[in-house]
Amino acid sequence: MSEDSETTGETPKKKSKLPLIVGLVLAITGAGGGFFLGSSGILTGAKEEAHANTEESSANTDEQATALEAVAFVEIPPVLISLQPGAQARTLRFRGSLEVPSEHESAVTNVLPRISDMLNSYLRALDAEDIEARGSLLKLRSQMMHRVDLIVGEGIVNDLLVMEFILN
Repeated sequence: MSEDSETTGETPKKKSKLPLIVGLVLAITGAGGGFFLGSSGILTGAKEEAHANTEESSANTDEQATALEAVAFVEIPPVLISLQPGAQARTLRFRGSLEVPSEHESAVTNVLPRISDMLNSYLRALDAEDIEARGSLLKLRSQMMHRVDLIVGEGIVNDLLVMEFILN
């Protein structure tokens, strides 16, 4: 009797995995199609803008090349500064260059001793915390550029390039 009850008992049916597989395939296909549409720019019209930008950029390349040729770099003599007695480092070595248009190179070179004196005075007046703080180089660079602009005139120097800023 116990055998009869086992054979006549109904076994539960297994659920079909077909809807899961179909859903997975549709999700992957949709994700791939969305990625293609987004990256190609069809939805946003970026493809047309990119084509227009390439035409403009080829015209601007010639202008940029002539602008780069019209730039000169004036080296600032290295500055070695002894830091105050409570600092982690004992000395600061600074070396930089000034980016100027070629037509102003001789004028900036003539006032280079004043620029060097100003940088030396400014860096010596700083506290050790100002120099050693995280992100201090950006602040110091903008302050030095401001002081250079005061000496040579506004808009003559394009940029101050920091070549060395070493704390020993």
